[in-house]
Amino acid sequence: MRSRSAGAALAVPAWAWLLLFFVAPVAMVVWFSFGYKPGIFGTHANDILSFDRYVEAVSPTFFATFQNTLWVGVLGTVLCFLIGAPVAYWMAFKVRPSRRGILIALVLVPFWTNFLVRTIGWQVILAPEGWLSTVLQSIGVLDGPLALMYTRTAVVIGVVYNYLPLMILPLFVAFDRVGPALREASKDLGAGKWTTFFRVTLPLSQPGIIAGVLLVFIPLMGDYITATVLGGAQGNMAGQLVASQFQTAQNWALGSAMAVLLMLVIMLTIGIAAVIIWLVTMPFRVQNRLVLGPAPETVRADAATKAPAEVAS
Repeated sequence: MRSRSAGAALAVPAWAWLLLFFVAPVAMVVWFSFGYKPGIFGTHANDILSFDRYVEAVSPTFFATFQNTLWVGVLGTVLCFLIGAPVAYWMAFKVRPSRRGILIALVLVPFWTNFLVRTIGWQVILAPEGWLSTVLQSIGVLDGPLALMYTRTAVVIGVVYNYLPLMILPLFVAFDRVGPALREASKDLGAGKWTTFFRVTLPLSQPGIIAGVLLVFIPLMGDYITATVLGGAQGNMAGQLVASQFQTAQNWALGSAMAVLLMLVIMLTIGIAAVIIWLVTMPFRVQNRLVLGPAPETVRADAATKAPAEVAS
């Protein structure tokens, strides 16, 4: 009993932090979303509760922005996985252990710079008069200036760059935990490289894959700095709408309703993706299921041999 009490006491700071800085702010946002903007100089009022702000948030004016946010979020997460998985696999299995620390440090180097500064750096690179545009024109790839700035493509490039380390690190840890022994055992049993990867390495790395996808997708959906710096009007995202309602329009009720809808969209997308992955991988799970006991063929053979003996007796 004392050990349990001591363990519960150690968890009190974490629970207090979670309640104070997560549960309470989210509860306030949900509460504000049922209110309204009382006047020109007011930010919110909750004396009259309604769902009007939610109706306003899903209007055609804002619905297109939520669609664009979901498109950028899903595409950015997929690209981060497609780029980060080979890099993490190479770091875990192809690089000598003595050099992995240097590579991990290089992956973390972008985090040593402010998020806004990194995004502005891409604005310099993708600008029509930037060095990339000049090089592409000089070698004949482009006939005119580079036209990527203030487009949805520029936003995708920015978010992939900003969130790629959050995908590489969990995947590297997951691949590294698989270890060479299991892969060598798979090869000894006759499996090729691709079979070993899809039947051994990838299933055992599932926790790291899930962690990487969540670490990238959730903050990417709420990102508004990248969309503001690189996207302009064409790359507008829901995070920009929420920030503008709180900071510029001073309509905290509408901004809260948009924030709640954004959280619901994130949870719904993750739930749908989990169901799809569960249905797609079901045949593989059934095929690889381990059954303890005699094989079905052995049971049928035993039954066939016993039946004549019982009849003869």
